[in-house]
Amino acid sequence: MSGMDNDLKPEEFAQAAADAIADAQARDFREAAAVLANAGLCGVCASEGAGGLALGIEFALPIVAEAGKLRLQWPLLETLLIAKALGDSPLAAELAGGTRVATWALQGSLQEGFAGHARHARHCDWVLVANGNGGAALLDLASIEIQDDVALDPDYPQSWLMLGKAKVLAEIDAAAFATLQRDGEILIAGLVNGAAEGALATTASYMATRVQFGRPLSAKQAVRHLLARMRLVQEASSAGIQRVLHTDEYGHVRATGPVLSNALTNAAFVLEKSIHLHGGMGFTWEVPLHYALREVRKFDAAFGSGSLAQQAGLDFIQSAA
Repeated sequence: MSGMDNDLKPEEFAQAAADAIADAQARDFREAAAVLANAGLCGVCASEGAGGLALGIEFALPIVAEAGKLRLQWPLLETLLIAKALGDSPLAAELAGGTRVATWALQGSLQEGFAGHARHARHCDWVLVANGNGGAALLDLASIEIQDDVALDPDYPQSWLMLGKAKVLAEIDAAAFATLQRDGEILIAGLVNGAAEGALATTASYMATRVQFGRPLSAKQAVRHLLARMRLVQEASSAGIQRVLHTDEYGHVRATGPVLSNALTNAAFVLEKSIHLHGGMGFTWEVPLHYALREVRKFDAAFGSGSLAQQAGLDFIQSAA
């Protein structure tokens, strides 16, 4: 996109995204694809040649944050990232236009013959899988055996994929895949932080209106301290995510691993405390905070359940040696 780019602000995309996401949530999977694509969300970062807006990843960040806040069960993050990585390909145009939907297997590779931690795989058309040589391949899910893993989420399970007969639709080179992985870590951090922000707003509202012994729960010092702590860590994640979008004082690209690790840890803390403050009501249809917590835990498992923090510590020690 050109000309008016300098007048656009990423934060302005949040409200438009919220309206489209809320609309999509009331529809089935394919209808949701049309709604999100017509709102320009699937193609926000896709090239103009593919019918996208060709905007930077900072414009996708408030969109996925709203998806996290509203607990959208649809692979918006994956679809917009893959559409961006495919450039001017007709496949990118199909993703940006909502006629096709793609997901991303965060573990495994084509070389290994299996892949896992793919969200909503049974409903998608394509899946992106590392090829084992630094790049990635876009595969047709119709040619793949799918096995659901319900351990972390029985309602919206991630899937393991058997790739022995997988049909390759497109290849993404190592440089493009490295960019996609970096963008993906930023957007996943944004999504889980959005989930935490949404849970915190719900909890603060409930604490202010729930009355016990003639006083709202938010008047109690212990509750205030916990809400303040929740806001502190959520804002810390927000600051880290915004910071990683820019180079450091030496002009170097900042590492995304520590930011994602911090966002996952803080989001889990906020969501668990939100459910606790609701007195267990987070596990009801009325206050479905457990769905957001499951998403956080699934992403954490996909990145090694603490491995990101361990790697950040190791990198720091080695840099000081």
